[in-house]
Amino acid sequence: MLPPQTLLDEASAQLPLFDDLTDAAVDRLAAGGFGRGLLSAALRARLRKAGFSDMEALARATPANLKAVRKIGPVRVVAIRAHILNELARLLPDARGTHDQSATDQRRLDRLRAMPAGALLLVPPLVERSGSADPTWADLAAMRRVEAARALGLSAADLDAIVSALVRALLPERQRIQSAPIHDQDAASDVRNQEAHTELLRARDREWDEAAPKRSVPSAGAS
Repeated sequence: MLPPQTLLDEASAQLPLFDDLTDAAVDRLAAGGFGRGLLSAALRARLRKAGFSDMEALARATPANLKAVRKIGPVRVVAIRAHILNELARLLPDARGTHDQSATDQRRLDRLRAMPAGALLLVPPLVERSGSADPTWADLAAMRRVEAARALGLSAADLDAIVSALVRALLPERQRIQSAPIHDQDAASDVRNQEAHTELLRARDREWDEAAPKRSVPSAGAS
C-alpha cells in the first residue's frame, strides 16, 4: 500500500521527473534514445506517439504527462524514472545521491524553506493568516491534504490553489521562460530534424530488440 500523499507529492506529479540536470547529461540522454530494456516495443511506440522521443523527453516529463499515455500507470512511471536514473548513474558519479526521488523531494523542500513567508500571501486562502506561527511553504508541502484541511480550515478548492502555487514555485527556471517565436521556415526545419531523429531512434530500438536473447516458450506438456 502506498503511503498517503502530501501536498508536495501532489505538486510533484505536475513537475518534471528530474530537475537540475546539467546540459551535458541532457544531451547524453537525448542521444541515447530510450536506452536498453525500457518497457516493451508497444509501450515505447505509445510514448513516441505521445511526443516522448527519448530519455531527455521522459526526464523532462511530469508523472501526470506520462500517466496520460495509455497503459502507463504509477508503477510504470516509477520504472521509467528508475531507468533514467540508471542511465544518469553511468554518466554522473553522484547521480543516485543527487537525483533519486528522496533527494529530489528534499531539494524541493529546501527550496520552499528558503522562500520568504510573505510569498504565502499570494495564495488567497492564506491572506488573512499572516501570524508568525502560521505554516511556511515547506510546512504546507509536508502536510497531507486531510491534515491541512483540518488544521487550517481549508476547502478542497483552497488546497488545489496551494498545490498550484507549489508547482509554480518549484517549476524549473527553464520551463518558466517561454521560447521566442520562430519563423515558419525554421519551424519546418525543426520538425524535419525531429522526425529524422525519432526514426533513427526507432531503428536503434529495433536493432536492440532483435539482438536481445529470445525468451524460451515452455512446451505444452511442461508442468
